[in-house]
Amino acid sequence: MDPIKFVEEQTLIKPDFPDFRPGDHIAVTYRIIEGDKERSQVFKGDVIQINGSGGTKTFTIRKMSNGVGVERIFPFSSPILSDIKVLKRGKVRRAKLFYLRDLVGKKARIKERRR
Repeated sequence: MDPIKFVEEQTLIKPDFPDFRPGDHIAVTYRIIEGDKERSQVFKGDVIQINGSGGTKTFTIRKMSNGVGVERIFPFSSPILSDIKVLKRGKVRRAKLFYLRDLVGKKARIKERRR
């Protein structure tokens, strides 16, 4: 058996997550385990890319924290992810929004998509 197909079968994407695209503003709730304690933390930001396919599919979220850009990469199949909520749908014309890294203030805003 092909090892790549085996890994893809083992790491399935959780079906209860909503569909989102680059440009959407989402809130990801994930579990943090510190020693014997466990807590949940929320990371809110804009999706700047969705990468890969199958079990290795990941998405990158970017937010501004005290004037510093913070990016975090989450695998779709990660067991630490507990919830994803789409807060706003963004209207963009690219799949990878790396140009947002160079923009500051109002220029870094993403227009909202009409339904």
